[in-house]
Amino acid sequence: MNHDSYSNDYIAGILNAVKTIAIVGASANDVRPSFFVTKYLIDKGYAVFPINPGHAGKEICGRMTYAKLADVPEPIDMVDIFRASAAVPPIVDEALALNPLPKVIWMQLTVRNDEAAAKAEAAGIQVVMNRCPKIEYGRLSGEIGWNGVNSRVLSSKRPLMRQGFQSFGVRAK
Repeated sequence: MNHDSYSNDYIAGILNAVKTIAIVGASANDVRPSFFVTKYLIDKGYAVFPINPGHAGKEICGRMTYAKLADVPEPIDMVDIFRASAAVPPIVDEALALNPLPKVIWMQLTVRNDEAAAKAEAAGIQVVMNRCPKIEYGRLSGEIGWNGVNSRVLSSKRPLMRQGFQSFGVRAK
């Protein structure tokens, strides 16, 4: 797969299919990007499991934090990696040891490791690199346009009204 560019359908398919997300490198510091991505994804209805060995046993955004992926008490659909590119291979190895396997390995902005991506894809796992699910969700749902940012997505479809935090929902084309 070409990891320099992803179709809107590919990203929307992932964001619509996953229900549980483990965020490796989640932070309890509320000014860190991993904190507000965690909070945003929780607000969108995903079951989020922060992974941070230094914070294990405590809460981040009201969710119990785990030391490693294997400690999460339910199957993980997506592993979102907030770590340096060099730290990705052992995280992918840890994900590949899970049963069942996650559906997606997602590497945050500036995070890319082609060898680890190829290994995950060989196991049947979808991979996204150098992207943020918060940004992609906002772009594909039209929410990012509320702030005047061009999302490159136009739609005349009515918003999907949901309980709690208002959301247009991610739409596949």
